[in-house]
Order: sequence, then C-alpha cells, then structure tokens
Amino acid sequence: MKTIFNGPVRAELINRISALNEHSSRQWGKMDVWQMTKHCSQWFEWIIGKHQTVYKQEFLGKIFGKMALKSNTKDDRPMQKNMPAGKQVVKQKGGDVEQQKQVWIGLIKECEHYSNPAFIHDFFGKMTKEQIGVFAYKHADHHLRQFGV
Repeated sequence: MKTIFNGPVRAELINRISALNEHSSRQWGKMDVWQMTKHCSQWFEWIIGKHQTVYKQEFLGKIFGKMALKSNTKDDRPMQKNMPAGKQVVKQKGGDVEQQKQVWIGLIKECEHYSNPAFIHDFFGKMTKEQIGVFAYKHADHHLRQFGV
C-alpha cells in the first residue's frame, strides 16, 4: 500500500500538487482550490504535531473509529467522494494558491522524518505509524483527485 513515509510516494504527491493552479476546478465537493490546499496543509500540520494540539478522540469515534480506520487502511482503494472534512474545514475564501502549495509540499517533505507518538485522530483514535502513513497518503490523494490531478 502507498504510504506518505515512502520517498517515491512523497515525490508523486509533490508532482501532483505542483500541477495545481488557481484555475484548477473541483470535480466534487464545496472547497475551491485554495481552501483545499489550506485544508490539507492544516491537516498535515495536525498529524505532524506542528502546534501544541491536545489530541482527543470524539465520542462517536470511540464507538465507530477503529472499524472505520480498518476500512480506510486495509487496501489501496481510494477514499470515497464527498467525505466530511472534519475540524480542518476552511471557510475563508480566496488566498495565494502558489504559496499554499509550497506550504503543503514542505509539510509532505517533513513526513520523511515523522515522529509524533502523541497523535490521536479525532475520529479514528490512536493510530500506528503505518496507519498514519497510509491514511495521510489517501487523504492527500483524495483531495488531489478532487481537483483532477
């Protein structure tokens, strides 16, 4: 399975991100290209532990999280369209797409040296490094497919 912790996979994602521009249009969902790149940057900051985040699993996640995590990380099947964006939804409109792409690319590069044992997904709960790697790839792939790259 593809994982963000594999160098060639990171290179593939960086090439796909580089193909985005301010005129990239969504195939589904509500976010514009800037909102999507900002959302993905915030999401990667969250898993990397860039901010002093208090990680906590939501109540529904305690009930369904492990089952959903297993379903989302058991094979190479891409994430379904129109999945909810979670807490990292970006409501602000407009912004510098090129600048935000560079932020996101930098965060993907940082995954080469990933170490955040405190990470707890707000829905899935505690994840292994392998699960984080697979899901991080799938999350990025999902949004890149959303914009046709």
